[in-house]
Amino acid sequence: MTEIIIKGLNETLIMVFASTIFAVILGFIPAILLTITASDGLKPNKMIYSILDFIVNTLRSFPFLILMVVIMPLTKILVGKTMGTPAAIVPLTIAAAPFVSRVVESALREVDKGVIEAAKAFGASNTQIIFKVMLKEAIPSIMSGITLTIISIVGYSAMAGNLGGGGLGDVAIRYGYQRFETTTMIVTCIILIIVVQALQVLGNYFYKKLSK
Repeated sequence: MTEIIIKGLNETLIMVFASTIFAVILGFIPAILLTITASDGLKPNKMIYSILDFIVNTLRSFPFLILMVVIMPLTKILVGKTMGTPAAIVPLTIAAAPFVSRVVESALREVDKGVIEAAKAFGASNTQIIFKVMLKEAIPSIMSGITLTIISIVGYSAMAGNLGGGGLGDVAIRYGYQRFETTTMIVTCIILIIVVQALQVLGNYFYKKLSK
């Protein structure tokens, strides 16, 4: 059972960190576009903002288990199967990317307008303002948001076990619940709590470092 739990923990960590990386990559571009095209952005564009806003909100509104089922054909195309840890990374990424977009957008829009106006006064281009001013100022908030994203993905990864996604969620369901092994259920829950606490502590550490 120890080997099974360790294997489940490894699968959970792979799912969480792989999907976080992909979600940050996919969520970053929409976040920049949302920030730029907002009514108070550098280049307001109501149509583009409304379309992106609708897409992000729609993806965020899907319950994760339903999302896993809905995108199974896409998962099959991308990884060649719909079961297992690699397959679970696809819905985890799609579920987390809109959250990342909102986190980054919120962090960027919280940047002091005075700093942006000062950059404009010095002749900075929009690209320079975004990447050298806004992102630099928003990094601590973005780090804090990504920490919350990772913790949410840990919860999603546990749910992925219901559909054969592997990880600690799968161990808890198959061994703890279906075989009535209460000890296994308790151990997996404790491990998940420890993982979440460790991630939060690590996130807080980097937030304080980046804030300085």
